[in-house]
Amino acid sequence: MSTTRTPRYEPERFRSPEYLAAVDQQATDAMLQIPSHCLTIMREAGEAGYPHEVCGLLVGTISNEGWQVQDIKPVANLNEERAADRFQLDPAGYQQIDRELRGTAFEIIGVYHSHPDCPAKPSPTDLGSAWEGFAYPIISICDGKAADIQCWAINTSASAFQNIVIKEQSL
Repeated sequence: MSTTRTPRYEPERFRSPEYLAAVDQQATDAMLQIPSHCLTIMREAGEAGYPHEVCGLLVGTISNEGWQVQDIKPVANLNEERAADRFQLDPAGYQQIDRELRGTAFEIIGVYHSHPDCPAKPSPTDLGSAWEGFAYPIISICDGKAADIQCWAINTSASAFQNIVIKEQSL
């Protein structure tokens, strides 16, 4: 007898119609190019913030091929009531980083956040607060350890997220 097992860190809500509708299964050619040290910082931040969600900004450039990350900037999660499964990016932190980037070749190109004890898949809440044109890496933190990172972006109809290939760059 075979048994279908649900992954330990995939709560039932991730299999609901609302969560499934947040992901577009269509393939995309877009890519997130990111230095390995930025991925390390995101993983370490997620682990340090566990069991709460952490968040921050991707800084870099956007081209026809996708997003080229130069740096990441942690930003405070202001959500205190539901910090285990929601984040609210500090607008003052966003504005400060935006001001610092003025006059440079770089801009804010995305937002990363962690999912404690959940998969690195976007939720309907993530979809509701996402901006077109931004990249959205999600770090799955399971039992306090980084388990997976997946990147997402809003599809062309702005109705769901598409999975974006992550290309790690060694410097």
